[in-house]
Amino acid sequence: MIPSIPLPWQPKTWQTQLSGAVTHVKDLADMLELSLDGGDWDPNPAFPMRVPLPYISRMRRGDRSDPLLRQVVPELAEKVSVLGFEPDPLQEASATLAPGLMQKYRGRVLVIAAENCAVNCRYCFRRNFPYAHHRHDSTFPMLNHVRDDPSIREVILSGGDPLIMPDERLSILVANIEDIPHVNRLRIHTRLPVVIPQRISDPLIKILANTRLTTVVVAHFNHANEIDENVSVAFAALRQAGITLLNQSVLLAGVNDNDVTLCDLSEALFEIGILPYYLHLPDRVTGTSHFHVGIDTAVRLHRAIQSKLPGYLVPKLVQETPGRPAKELITSDSLPPASTRIDTLV
Repeated sequence: MIPSIPLPWQPKTWQTQLSGAVTHVKDLADMLELSLDGGDWDPNPAFPMRVPLPYISRMRRGDRSDPLLRQVVPELAEKVSVLGFEPDPLQEASATLAPGLMQKYRGRVLVIAAENCAVNCRYCFRRNFPYAHHRHDSTFPMLNHVRDDPSIREVILSGGDPLIMPDERLSILVANIEDIPHVNRLRIHTRLPVVIPQRISDPLIKILANTRLTTVVVAHFNHANEIDENVSVAFAALRQAGITLLNQSVLLAGVNDNDVTLCDLSEALFEIGILPYYLHLPDRVTGTSHFHVGIDTAVRLHRAIQSKLPGYLVPKLVQETPGRPAKELITSDSLPPASTRIDTLV
């Protein structure tokens, strides 16, 4: 039996941290010793603010440009209408098989396991998602589609954040998936242990490790400053339990759009046992244009990190295009001629 890593918190600590999340811009500004006067922050955002205290503790006081702060604080720029940015740029409505279930790619399906997150990232590609149409009870009826399709080998839990579910409900969902004989992999997309590392507990690890399914946790780190001692302990415990750990980042203007920051992130992830997997071009979602990084800049940055890191630390630069059979790998060869390119933002 693999010895477990002792966790320095109680199993329910994360729920206390979640309930204490900061939801008002002024409160966040006060905590960080910043002023709202003359700034570009929006105290009344249409997409609510939500930031847990453990994440705030990693932000620099007195620094409006802190890369963690920029990811979570509402800005007036979110209310600016920009051509080419739309509510559902990935056309997820057309990928829906049933309430709570989508299939974008062959052999795998995505379960909308929860409608909330522990943190509301301002660049969220599902900030306009109709979660009310995707609710389901504890019988998880959407899994009937999975049972009827033997080509499906992997179930991906997404949301919202699937780890916001109580352990009891998550355990029932995993057991239902486990009972489908042709499914052999369970993938969990989560940012919750990044912002509240206390979410990783012994009961959760038992759920993820004691299944016949091969479990993969895909975390969402965008900056090395998001990794502190508690985060390291949490992911070490997952790794010790035999869970595969990957990371997907989003390339964000003012957060991680330089090669030094991206290299630091890859190095920091590997130090805690997480393999950098994807670096996404940001999706063109309404209200997120101020985060956009142009494809030319993205390719240049990717080349730079390739020249500085071993191959296994270089995430794949990708973008998601509706209707394609897989995410598209972005390289210099994939760029259209400048005269025909519609992507002019840098």
